[in-house]
Amino acid sequence: MDFTITEDQATLTQGVRDYLAGVHTPELLRALDASDSRRSDAVWQGLTEMGLPGLLVPEAQDGLGLSLLDAVLIAAELGRAGVAEPLADTALVAAPLLAKAGGQDALLAAIAAGKAKVALQHPVNPWVADLDGASHILSVKDEALLLADHGGTAELLDSVDPLRRLYAPVAPTGTEVGSADTLLDHAALIASAQLVGIADAMLEQATDYAKNRSQFGQPIGSFQAIKHHLATAVVKIEFAKPVIQRAAVALQKNAASASVHVSHAKIAAADAAWAMSETAIQTHGAMGYTYEVDLHFWMKRAWALSSAWGDRAFHLARIDAAVIGGALPIGPGHSFA
Repeated sequence: MDFTITEDQATLTQGVRDYLAGVHTPELLRALDASDSRRSDAVWQGLTEMGLPGLLVPEAQDGLGLSLLDAVLIAAELGRAGVAEPLADTALVAAPLLAKAGGQDALLAAIAAGKAKVALQHPVNPWVADLDGASHILSVKDEALLLADHGGTAELLDSVDPLRRLYAPVAPTGTEVGSADTLLDHAALIASAQLVGIADAMLEQATDYAKNRSQFGQPIGSFQAIKHHLATAVVKIEFAKPVIQRAAVALQKNAASASVHVSHAKIAAADAAWAMSETAIQTHGAMGYTYEVDLHFWMKRAWALSSAWGDRAFHLARIDAAVIGGALPIGPGHSFA
């Protein structure tokens, strides 16, 4: 399988990266953290004007009609910029599920226009993100995925990530639009992509610090102890990227092995993000977790997303069940099936 990024994908990704780098800065993150809502209408409007809510909305509903492979590339950029708005859940998870279900043209058009936000609720999570600002909610009941309008109140919960707005789950109601596993796989895939983008951002911050922080008359980045730790983290990050892309393609094609590939992606991405966060903390002289250092925003997001949509034990169990149970044949004859 050819995972070479096309020129169009590279152009789109770079455009999103440049835009977010200019508007979604550490200064903005600190301003959001100091606000009551942790959200900004101006930021959401900017994301909408960039066309990001409509990335996976079909062209017939005024979207761009892109694929899950495009989605994971953009999700990584959202992670890299530390985007706090619920763009990933609505645009990269809910939109393709609603498009696949059919009969949701009006809602898809509203998503593309930035006028609708969809919260995601699944039993694997003891919370629902950004439920307060959602116009709709996708929830699970008896293995079915239900869509309902939302406008009620909810109980706010605490989060290790100050910019994540988590709420207690609500009773699932609505119209059936899919399966619980479909929601889990799509959301876990997008979380994996964000984790890799977060890891890239932490790597950049740690590298910059290592270049500028001097000890014994030279930058600490010149010491092998720093180089080797950073190199180890880089390997984990780069090895996770094709795993995520494979999972995106498998899920796009509704492959029988898609769930296993998603679980592999979640484990690889979470491991890479954890390794990078530990390395970045140490590179910053063990001060990276403090509020004074910007790194803590990305580090806390990595911690939060690592356990979201199934933690390491959950996804290892899914892989174990598929391999040991025989649902996923292994060996040389099946490596490139």
